Amino acid sequence: MRKPSFIIGKKQIALAALTLMLGTAVYVNYAVSSDGKGIKTTDKVETKTVNYGDTQLVSAEPTEDYFAKARIERMTSRDKAIETLQTIMTGGDATEDEKTVAAKQAATVSGNIESESKIENLIKAAGFEDCVVYLDGQTANIVVKSPQGLIASEAAQIKDILLGEVEVSNENIRIYDVE
Repeated sequence: MRKPSFIIGKKQIALAALTLMLGTAVYVNYAVSSDGKGIKTTDKVETKTVNYGDTQLVSAEPTEDYFAKARIERMTSRDKAIETLQTIMTGGDATEDEKTVAAKQAATVSGNIESESKIENLIKAAGFEDCVVYLDGQTANIVVKSPQGLIASEAAQIKDILLGEVEVSNENIRIYDVE
């Protein structure tokens, strides 16, 4: 019997599944965060830092479309990173080690996208109007819409939500409130 010239192995199936999950996560994140309004450019953003334990709380006043624009920029940068990783994984001149590292990085990006979405939904469920979360594995930046500004107990609540979902050291957590 002749062996088929193209065999789909476990690695290819796993890679295809990861790519599909990552694409789905990006699409769902975009669909959930999209409000259908056009994006306005932000004006000058002024920030002030308030120390809260080891967590920083920063206030700013961006325009009302800040969150939509932030989600689109986050999605765009993630799409570029994913495209680069896919190129490495499917590239003919990449070594197996490079492909393995790229697959691990793709899984990390996918996990961060899922965690960001979950944390954003939990923060909104806690009564905050809107928020956007940025995770990179070692740091967490959270921007929360708070017309009156965050008080210490609200910042602690947001921090608890974050730490319930991901492991980040206190000194690497930044919470920003915007009007």
